[in-house]
Amino acid sequence: MTINITSRHADISDTQKTHVHAKLAAVLEAYPDVEYAHVIMDTQKFRHIIEVIVQGKHHLRIEAKEESDDMYASVDKVADKVDRQLRCSRDKAVDHKRVKHRTKLADFEQELNHQV
Repeated sequence: MTINITSRHADISDTQKTHVHAKLAAVLEAYPDVEYAHVIMDTQKFRHIIEVIVQGKHHLRIEAKEESDDMYASVDKVADKVDRQLRCSRDKAVDHKRVKHRTKLADFEQELNHQV
């Protein structure tokens, strides 16, 4: 999995890069379908905006954006938001399987024998 970090309107320190990488790597390691994450860090006056775009297998694309007065707080909030969205998409994929509606062949033959 690749995490690409880009900045707009400001330079990023190494500590900020390591914090972003550590937070996102911890969140994304639970989801093996994720192939790529792009983080855009933006600073406008006193606002720090973090955008995260996650792409993965099976047409997975998740976008999250957070802003606050502190860059580290924005990173923490956006990591929680990405985790929530990834969990929701994984739960949707698991819940849509139609295992409950299938009947076993032995049960179907038994029903046919009782009807005759």
